[in-house]
Amino acid sequence: LLPIVPFVLLHWKTRKAVENTMPPQLSKYGAADHEHGEQVPLASDGDQHHIEPMEYKSLSSFGASNIDETNQKRKKKIIAIAGTTIAAACLIAINISVAHSFNGRKPIGPYELASVQEGDSFFANYEFYDGPDSLGSAGYNNYVGKNRALELNIANITTETGPDVFASSDTNAATRKEEQFVYMKSAPTEKGPRESVRLEGKTRYDRGLFILDLRHMPAGCGVWPAWWLTDEKHWPDNGEIDIVEGINYQTVAKTALHTSDRCNMFAHVPDWTKTGHWDWATGLPDTFTGVMDFNTSKPADDCNVLAPHQWANQGCVAVSSDEGTIGEPLNKQGGGIYALEWDPDKEKAIRSWVFPGHDAVPSNLREAIESASSTDKSKRVVPDPNEWGLPYAYFAVGEGTGCSADHLKNMRIVFNLAFCGTVSGNRYFRDCPAEAKLFKKGKDPVLSCNALIKSNPEMLEQAYWK
Repeated sequence: LLPIVPFVLLHWKTRKAVENTMPPQLSKYGAADHEHGEQVPLASDGDQHHIEPMEYKSLSSFGASNIDETNQKRKKKIIAIAGTTIAAACLIAINISVAHSFNGRKPIGPYELASVQEGDSFFANYEFYDGPDSLGSAGYNNYVGKNRALELNIANITTETGPDVFASSDTNAATRKEEQFVYMKSAPTEKGPRESVRLEGKTRYDRGLFILDLRHMPAGCGVWPAWWLTDEKHWPDNGEIDIVEGINYQTVAKTALHTSDRCNMFAHVPDWTKTGHWDWATGLPDTFTGVMDFNTSKPADDCNVLAPHQWANQGCVAVSSDEGTIGEPLNKQGGGIYALEWDPDKEKAIRSWVFPGHDAVPSNLREAIESASSTDKSKRVVPDPNEWGLPYAYFAVGEGTGCSADHLKNMRIVFNLAFCGTVSGNRYFRDCPAEAKLFKKGKDPVLSCNALIKSNPEMLEQAYWK
C-alpha cells in the first residue's frame, strides 16, 4: 500500500518463486511470436509500430507468494498497491500463515502489506522490454530499454505539488501535498512507429489483491494501454488477466480472463455477485456462408481463447455498468482506483472494482492506501474487499467452479502502451469516424490508424500514464 498513490495493486501467492527470465516477446494475449530467440519482424519500415506516454505514482503490494516444496502447507500473502503517479519507496512485508486443509478450502486470513513500489525505486521492480511489439498485438510501436526510455524522457519520476485527493471534500481545495509521480509515455519517430515503454514485473503470482490508484491513463484514437497479468511463455495454459485496458475512445471499464479449455463462467456466476454484465459475442461469420451474423449473439462468458461461438481470443469479459470508468472521462475526474482480488482458495473467485475519481472511494480502501508506506506496521490499515461493495466483475475460479485454479498461475504484472494493432487498429473506422475522414488507406483500418499515429497528432499528448 502506498502513502498516497495514483493506483494500487494488491496480491497474494502460494507457490515456489519463479526465476525471472525475459521470455521472447509474446503477443498482448500471450501467443508466442518467435522461437529459439529469433525475432520476427512486425512490419516493413513503412508500417512499424509505436507507443505514447504513461504516468504512474506509487505501487505497493499485499499478498501471498509461492514458497518451496518443503513449506507447501504454508502461505505467503502479498498485496501490491501501484499508482500511476509513483511515490518514493519499495517496501516488502510478507505474512506467512499455516494453511490447514478444511473441507478442501485453505483459509488465508487477512492481507498484510508485502511491498511498496514508488518513487525513485519504482522501476527497480520491473524489466524494460526492448524490442518490437508482438505479432499477436502488432502495435504500431517499438518498445525501448531503460536507458533509451530515460534518454527520451518517456519514463521518469517527477515531484509535484497538488491537491490532496484523499482529503475530505470540504478541505480538498485548500489541502495541497507534495508527491512523486511516475510517468510513462511515448515519442514519435521519422519512420512512424512510436518508441514506447513496456514494463514486465520481476515477481510472479498465483493469487493476490492488486490495487491501482491512477491519476491519468492513455486515451484517444489509436491508443491501446493495458495493465495486466500474464505468463507469456506459457500462454494460454497459465492464463491472462486484463485488469485495465483502454481501446481508442472507450469509456467503460472491463476485466477479461484468457485461458485454455474448460474455464467457463456459464451457470457459475449469479447476478447478485456483481454489478456489471458480460460482454457479448456477435457478428461472427456464418459457419456455412461466411457472412457476418449480427442477428445472433451470446454472452462472452467462456474464458477459453478458442471458445466456440465467440471471437478468437475474446475470453470471458466482464463489463462495468457505469460510464466514465476508463479513458478520457476518467481523466477528467482526476483518475480513479482499480482493484482486483484473485483468490481461488477462500472466495473461489476473481473480483474487480473501479472507483472513478477519489470522492467515493470506500474508507477502508482509502485508509489502506494512505497508510501503506508507514514504517510502523501497527498503523497500516488492512484492506478488506468485503467492505468495498459489490464488484462490477466476478469470475468463479477454484474448486467446485467451472474453472479450476490451475488455469491461472505464475503470472507477472505488465504495464504497456501500444498503438493501433490488432485491436485498436481494427476498430479504427468504427471508433474514430472523424479521424478516418482525414487518414484513410483504402479499406484497411490498421494502415489507416498507422497513418494517423505517424502524423503525430496533438491528441497523443494525452497518451500517457500517471
